[in-house]
Amino acid sequence: MKTKTNERVSLGVIIGNRDFFPDSLVEQARVEVIETFEKLGIKPILLDTNQTKLGGVESFREAQKCAELFRTFSEEIAGVVVILPNFGDEKGVAETLKWSGLNVPVLVQAYPDDLNKLDVARRRDAWCGKISVCNNLYQFGIKYSLTSKHVVRLSDPSFIADLQRFVSVCKVVKGLKKVRIGAVGARPGGFNTVRYSEKILQRNGISVVTVDLSEILGNANRLTKDDAVVKERLDKIRSYAPTGRTPQDALVQIAKLDVVLADFMEEHALDATAIQCWTSLQKNYGCNVCTSMSMMSENMLPSACEVDVTGTLSMYAMQLASGSPSALVDWNNNYADDAEKVVLFHCGNWAKSFLPDIEISNAPILGTTVGVENTYGALAGRTPAMPLTYGRISTDDTRGVIKAYIGEGMLTDDELNTFGNRAVAKINNLEGLMNYVCRNGFEHHVVMNASKTAGILKEALDNYMGWEVYEHQN
Repeated sequence: MKTKTNERVSLGVIIGNRDFFPDSLVEQARVEVIETFEKLGIKPILLDTNQTKLGGVESFREAQKCAELFRTFSEEIAGVVVILPNFGDEKGVAETLKWSGLNVPVLVQAYPDDLNKLDVARRRDAWCGKISVCNNLYQFGIKYSLTSKHVVRLSDPSFIADLQRFVSVCKVVKGLKKVRIGAVGARPGGFNTVRYSEKILQRNGISVVTVDLSEILGNANRLTKDDAVVKERLDKIRSYAPTGRTPQDALVQIAKLDVVLADFMEEHALDATAIQCWTSLQKNYGCNVCTSMSMMSENMLPSACEVDVTGTLSMYAMQLASGSPSALVDWNNNYADDAEKVVLFHCGNWAKSFLPDIEISNAPILGTTVGVENTYGALAGRTPAMPLTYGRISTDDTRGVIKAYIGEGMLTDDELNTFGNRAVAKINNLEGLMNYVCRNGFEHHVVMNASKTAGILKEALDNYMGWEVYEHQN
C-alpha cells in the first residue's frame, strides 16, 4: 500500500519529579527522551534544564512554566507524553495540562525499579507514582492513554511500539477535529442509508461544505477538450490507470469533471469529498466519477460516492491511523457457504493501491438503467491478499451521538469471478458482526484499509473523541 510521507510530529513532554528522590534520574530520563524521540522522527517540546531543575516538573511554579511553553507551541503539539523517572508530582503533571489549555491525547509512562537499587539513594517508586498521576488526571477530567506495561524503560521495544501507536492516535484526533469534507450534490433518493447530521458533526469539529451538483457539472461543461487544464488532466488519468476500451470522448468528460472537482477542493481547503453519483451524473453528464475519486483517495484526499459523508469521514480516520489510502466498499455478498468470508464490492472507485490490475472501465449494473455508454469512468480490479482493518463512523441523529464499529481481518486470494472493484474478506465471527451492524442501524457501506489499526482507532475515537465505539474481537 502507498504510505504518505510521514510529517514530523511534535509531542510535548512532562518529566515528573519528587524532591526526595534522586535528581539524577530526571537528568538521565531527559537525555533518553530526546534520544528516543530523535530516532523515531518525533520533535520533543520540553523544558530546558535552565528553566526548571533539570527540566523536570515538581511544583506549581514549574507546572506554570511548562504550561506556558506548551501554550507557545499549542498549534504544533499533537499530544503530550508524561515521563515518570521517579514517583513524580501528580499535581504538577495535572496542573501543567490544565493551565496549558491543550486538549490533546496524553500518554503516561513510568520507569521500573531495579531490585538491587531499592535503597533511598536510587529507588524510583514510579510504579506507585503512575497510579497517583492517573488518579489526578481522572479527577481533572483529562483523558489519557497507558503503556502496554505498567512500568517500562524508554528503550524497551514495547514502549517504542506504544509511542508509535500513540503518535497515530494523535494524528487521528488532531485530523478529525479540523477536517473539512465537501458534499457534492444531493443524497440520491434511493439511499436513505447515507443520511447524516451536519450539526452533530460540526459539534465535533467536522465541517461539511456543500455544493449543488449542477454547479459542478455546469463548470465542467464550460471546459473543452482543447483547454490546457483538460489536456493536463487527461495525461494524469492515462498515467494513473490503463484506459482499456474507454472512448476518448468519455475520457475528456472525466478529465473536465476532475478539473472542476480539484478546483472546488482547493477553493474550500477540503480534506475529503462525498459525491453524488447514482444516477444524476450518468443521466446529465454521461460518465462515472469513480476514476477521479480513486485518484483523490490514492493521493490521501479520500472520496466516497452517494454523498456518503460519514463514509468519507471513516475513510479519513483510517487513513490518519495507518498513513495509507482507504476505500469505501459494500458488505455485498456471502462467499459460498463459508461463514467467515464475505465479498466486498463497489462499482469502481477504490484507490489503485488496492488494485494491481486496475483498468478504467464501465459499470454494468448501473448501465442496465442509464446505458453502459454513460458509465465509463468506473474502475475494474481485484484486490489481492492484504491485512484488513474495517469500520464505519455514523451519526445516530435521534440519539444525538456519533457511533462507530471497527475490527480487523484479512483480505484473501480466494477465487472471485465478477466485475467492478472486488475483494474477499475473512473475518472471525462474521455472523456476529453482521448481527451488530443490522441491530444498530449501520449503513451497507463500510470502509477498508490495508493495515492493522483497529486499536489505534478505538483509542482515538472512543477515549479522546468521546464517541460510542464497538470493537469487533477476533
